[in-house]
Amino acid sequence: MDFTAGKLSNEHQEQLRSAADPLSVSPIQISPKSPRSPKSPKSPKSPRSPGDRHSKHGSDKGSPLKNKKNSHSPRDGRPKKGGCGGKGTWGGLMDTDDGHAIDPNDPNYTSSEDTERTSTKDMVAAFEEYKKKAIILVEEYFQNDDITSTANELRELGMSCYDFYFIKKLVSMAMDRHDKEKEMAAVLLSALYAEVIKPQQVYKGFSKLLESADDFIVDIPDAIDILALFIARAVVDDILPPAFLAKANSSLPKYSKGIEVIKRAEKGYLSAPLHAEIIERRWGGSKNKTVEDVKDKINNLLIEYVVSGEKNEACRCIKDLNMRFFHHEIVKRAIIMAMEKQQAENRLLDLLKKAAEEGLINSSQLSKGFNRIIDNIDDLSLDIPNARVIFQSIISKAASEGWLCISSLKSLSTQLEKQEIDEKLVKEFKVKAISMIKEYFLSGEIIEVSRFLESENSSCLAELNAIFVKKLITLAMDRKNREKEMASVLLSSVCFPADDVVNGFVMLIEAADDTALDIPIVVEDLAMFLARAEVDEILTPQHMEEIGSQFFEPNSIGNKVVLMVKSLLKGRLSGERILRCWGGGGSSTNGWAIEDVKDKIRKLLEEFESGGDAKEAYRCIKELGMPFFHHEVVKKSLVIIIEKKNERLWGFLKECFSMGLITMYQMTKGFARVAESLDDLALDVPDAEKQFKVNVERAEAEGWLDSTFSFNRLGHPMENGFC
Repeated sequence: MDFTAGKLSNEHQEQLRSAADPLSVSPIQISPKSPRSPKSPKSPKSPRSPGDRHSKHGSDKGSPLKNKKNSHSPRDGRPKKGGCGGKGTWGGLMDTDDGHAIDPNDPNYTSSEDTERTSTKDMVAAFEEYKKKAIILVEEYFQNDDITSTANELRELGMSCYDFYFIKKLVSMAMDRHDKEKEMAAVLLSALYAEVIKPQQVYKGFSKLLESADDFIVDIPDAIDILALFIARAVVDDILPPAFLAKANSSLPKYSKGIEVIKRAEKGYLSAPLHAEIIERRWGGSKNKTVEDVKDKINNLLIEYVVSGEKNEACRCIKDLNMRFFHHEIVKRAIIMAMEKQQAENRLLDLLKKAAEEGLINSSQLSKGFNRIIDNIDDLSLDIPNARVIFQSIISKAASEGWLCISSLKSLSTQLEKQEIDEKLVKEFKVKAISMIKEYFLSGEIIEVSRFLESENSSCLAELNAIFVKKLITLAMDRKNREKEMASVLLSSVCFPADDVVNGFVMLIEAADDTALDIPIVVEDLAMFLARAEVDEILTPQHMEEIGSQFFEPNSIGNKVVLMVKSLLKGRLSGERILRCWGGGGSSTNGWAIEDVKDKIRKLLEEFESGGDAKEAYRCIKELGMPFFHHEVVKKSLVIIIEKKNERLWGFLKECFSMGLITMYQMTKGFARVAESLDDLALDVPDAEKQFKVNVERAEAEGWLDSTFSFNRLGHPMENGFC
């Protein structure tokens, strides 16, 4: 470096020498691109070196501080307070300015430096300004309760990219106040959603709240419960999607308080019966609104709308109800009114169309309203002779205009009309069914039961099937575990339509109060039979939801049964435990141990792979009697295919799938288990991952895998795009 242009003091020269590391072989190299590199001494605007600033009194001839009057203190207090700076240091980790000036005459200067630094400063300053204004807005709102004014002022800020901070600040400030402010905050969020604050900002705001849960609990002891209720309220008000809980759960640290908040929101609030109404009224909201009051208001606003035709006013009234979870009642009443007064049909459907297109009434509430009419169409037909035909035309019109999804509705075909069955026939069937079931408990002959059903219910009437299910389980509950196990095996073998089985269980639960007089543990037994039906894949989780929707009273036996079923199915190794709860094996034999089953599956696959009979292999799998464990067959088959490149087993899986022996769910689960063990498999087969990817593609082409299954480059299964 050339220092001939100016004379350095002895102290400055000493500081330059001390800057070099005495342990290094070569002097420090300064990158020419570094924005913090010292400027050339020839530059007239060159900033003074750190040594200048720390000279004892700034009295040396070459010092730019010669004529500057400073404190006689040998130390500058600022770096000491910040924990950085001082002689021979580089300053603070986050220092971005510290008096450093950009010199356009510097040979290292680039034009982008000014732009980048200015842009960053402006963004930081803008965000800091937004923070201050957001706090003032929240304080003013809590004082005046003026939603319109708050919305206008938030719009005037013109910084929608920072609205997530407003969400966070509004909720966090409300958390530390009374129920009145909490309710006000929830109402404001619902009012601002979409119109003022974008859904993405709401999502981000609540994510930030979850990330800060550990800090909130320091000042607010019950922060977990309050924040969980805010999130549950946001889900009920349709400003947060239910999927938010699962996605946030996967992104938060394992032991953070945010995880506890999600669990509390999901299990403590959103899983409870009538949760929407309970959450809505928790902080006093809608406390003066009974269901009947709301129904009256809905009826009045529809009548006024039919007379005036003012769609905007009707939409405003709907919004003012502030009961998003109850919008299905608006849909139901509007359609019934359209069916009763056909001259008002077009006007009422136009209102529903506008409400749907503007997002005022969401698609789930629309579907729920239509489905409620489908459930009561027979009763409506008593007052409206052509109710079914008129309603069908309304559905067609709504679907053609694009504001109703037909696939979300129940069937309205004439086949679903209740079949009139002779009462005498039902009584005779009940007597014969009881006799047949008792005989089955003695003999264990499933074939005889099948013949009985074919002869006595040749038309496969749904009501008779449901009656048989009810009688079978009622008689089994009053007997020992052997008969209970036999009843479950028979239910799995006769292959009734799932809807008939559902109706049978509904009849059982409706009669549970009377059954409890003779069988005190009726709740436990019914829950176990239902859980076993799902494990045996007779019923699906959706059928369980359908049963639960009919028994939502908190203290009812039906509600207790459904909650117990969910608890049983969530347990670890629930499938194995439920299958063996009554001894397993069908009649009197003990259930298989899981290790024994795995060993049997391995042996039958090895035997088939070496030239065994396919029919014998199918028979062996059926005899295991463990349909929930068929994913093990898929896993072991795939491992053999990868290790030995044996195509015979691929044909075996194809046949099992085509004949329904292995379901899509079990097939998908088997592929997922192989994906999880690819790292171990690669130790023996180096190209295991490559082969597996090829097999996944083949399986997708065959239609074996569920649409939620995908496979990333790391070899891990993904659900809906997330690991």
